[in-house]
Amino acid sequence: MTSEQTPDAPRTGRTARSGPPAQDSETAPTGPTGPAAPVAGARPRRLTYAAALVALEGLALVVAGLWMLVLGVAGDSDDRQQAVTGGITLVVLALLPLLAARGLLALRSWSRGPAVITQILALPVAYNLLQADSVAIPAGIVLGVVAIAALVLLINRETTRALGIRGPGRAQDEEPPAGQQRGAGRK
Repeated sequence: MTSEQTPDAPRTGRTARSGPPAQDSETAPTGPTGPAAPVAGARPRRLTYAAALVALEGLALVVAGLWMLVLGVAGDSDDRQQAVTGGITLVVLALLPLLAARGLLALRSWSRGPAVITQILALPVAYNLLQADSVAIPAGIVLGVVAIAALVLLINRETTRALGIRGPGRAQDEEPPAGQQRGAGRK
């Protein structure tokens, strides 16, 4: 037995320095009938990645807005009002993806809607950046890839399950068995 192992280390695999290994729903042990059910409150890795991408977009909007504000205040007086207005608008718009990312990390079902809307709005912006003849083309590529990746992660079955979102027609938890109507047994 090594100095790091506890007396029960051969049975559990635990060491004196660490507790049980952390597991998420994608690496949970499998049972005799297939994968084990996700641990209650566990956040799937895909949801964490989606939240990170949405937060990255929000931070990019904050940086772009502050950059426009600084250029507007320090720049040419003709463009000052437009730059300040654009900068404030970008900073305010950044609140949507930042709040959505926080909600995704907290497993709030409401947060998926604003996150998906942000990605849908990012796609035409990415397209317009790709049409430019400037250094905006790489930014358009990055924005497009991030938006598509985040959309795929947000509509993933594991993500919707973790957020408690049910599909259409599954709003009620208990459905009566086929052939029976509600209240059919009452007289």
